[in-house]
Amino acid sequence: MANRKIGMWLYNNGGGDKIGKKIIKKLKERDIDTVNDLRLHDCIAKNGHIIHNDLNLKVDKLDLFFSYNAGEQTQYQMYLYQALNRVIPMINSYDAFALTEDKFHTAFVLRNNGIQTADYKLCHRDNGQELKKIIKKWDKMVYKPTDGWGGLGLTKIENEASLDMLMPFLNQMDLRYFYVEKFIKYDNTDFRVDVVDGKFIACYGRKASATDWRTNVTSGGSVFLREANDEIQRIAIKACEVCGVDIGGVDIIYDLEKEEYVVLEVNGIPAFATPEQEKLGLDFNDKKIDLIVDLIDTKTRSVR
Repeated sequence: MANRKIGMWLYNNGGGDKIGKKIIKKLKERDIDTVNDLRLHDCIAKNGHIIHNDLNLKVDKLDLFFSYNAGEQTQYQMYLYQALNRVIPMINSYDAFALTEDKFHTAFVLRNNGIQTADYKLCHRDNGQELKKIIKKWDKMVYKPTDGWGGLGLTKIENEASLDMLMPFLNQMDLRYFYVEKFIKYDNTDFRVDVVDGKFIACYGRKASATDWRTNVTSGGSVFLREANDEIQRIAIKACEVCGVDIGGVDIIYDLEKEEYVVLEVNGIPAFATPEQEKLGLDFNDKKIDLIVDLIDTKTRSVR
């Protein structure tokens, strides 16, 4: 019997290229071949197949596709991602990927499964008066693009005057709806918990800079070593389960007023530790790689 064969599209920056080589080597030891750097951007679809002409490859005939690149996704790739997921296994599945890409949908699903999130409101763009009612009730809130990542576009609204200043800008963007969350009083740090196949991998902390309230590294936040207690691990594993992600990174903060942990986000493509972060002591990459390889092995056996 021929070896199983998968496609992989993993980010290359921040040490991702070395991570990819380790995954490929470990898969090869299990008789699983890898078509590396397989970009759906370079594919076309015709007559029931998704074809990469340069590689002379029918992608839909692979045993699995592992898509793990947040920064270079395009609408075209996501469209093919959705189609491909109808015929072969994916990590993560398209449904899980699409859910976790949308902050409102993620919060909606988490809340409906008993996982605490920030209080939120979604309203139509024509219902701007609702936002004024909310700011009076909540005192402070955060406007979030539903499909943003890395803290991009997050805007803290501290009073009605700042909301009035923001509204013309939002209206110019021709948004169909506005999504806002109540601002949670916290210590300006969070927990990032990595989970693979329902198993806890690791936790680290992120701390906002002195000039910002966002903990995202892309917004100036810094990473530090941090342990996750049993409750945090349980919350993160359940969040990944209800969102359907095989691989997830769950952002959790502690609400100082309600004295409870709150899930801010479930990331379907959580980064591996960079070489710089590994020097700080973040040593979870090998454990994460091993569990991903186990997961690919299991999923590809099930389709043979």
